[in-house]
Amino acid sequence: MPETHFGFQSVPEAEKAGRVRGVFDSVADRYDLMNDLMSGGLHRAWKAFAIAQSGVRPGQRVLDVAGGTGDLARALAARVGAQGLVWLTDINSAMLARGRDRLLDRGLALPVAQCDAEHLPFPDATFDLVTVAFGLRNMTHKEAALAEMRRVIRPGGRLLVLEFSRVWKPLAGAYDLYSFGVLPWLGRQVAGDAESYRYLAESIRRHPDQETLKAMMTAAGFDRVDYFNLAAGVVALHRGFCF
Repeated sequence: MPETHFGFQSVPEAEKAGRVRGVFDSVADRYDLMNDLMSGGLHRAWKAFAIAQSGVRPGQRVLDVAGGTGDLARALAARVGAQGLVWLTDINSAMLARGRDRLLDRGLALPVAQCDAEHLPFPDATFDLVTVAFGLRNMTHKEAALAEMRRVIRPGGRLLVLEFSRVWKPLAGAYDLYSFGVLPWLGRQVAGDAESYRYLAESIRRHPDQETLKAMMTAAGFDRVDYFNLAAGVVALHRGFCF
């Protein structure tokens, strides 16, 4: 049976989605608070930068893949306006329900769909923009997910991938100490779950670096792929166009 990585472990491919689901089932209730604590609130600035680079306009159609608790979907909905459309999707039901409820609390009734990014339930060339923030690294077959995102983007559209990446080398030692020491401790104290946050640190190390992901997006059919390093490469925003 083919194997893949789950953090630093090797697991059968068929088991990975279930293990990732277990992580997010465990952390869903404290997800937003933990994001603020782990990043010192910087995740909000990273997402705002992604929105600024989106180029999305009133009336356009947007798909937010692995949209979690709906931060990007809410900001994108404000950009496309009443004549536009934003779909919020996630493979995890607990995260999707939390995102839907947060949006409803803010008066936004956006369409939602629980689905696997490797098999998106949308026709070809449906969206002007597809976004995925901090979700690609958890996908079993990243190439398949990127190809699906390419499939559903209209000519002239674009993909934005906001994800943890490879930090600037001089900071790698300090970043490791933070990732493997502080993050699990925070997870235990705040969310009652150290192991899920240990997986988070491990999954970041297993995710492709900036240039590798750029090459993967090009291979999936995206044009003019580029990226922006944020916080010294702790996070990168990759952007690809469809012509």
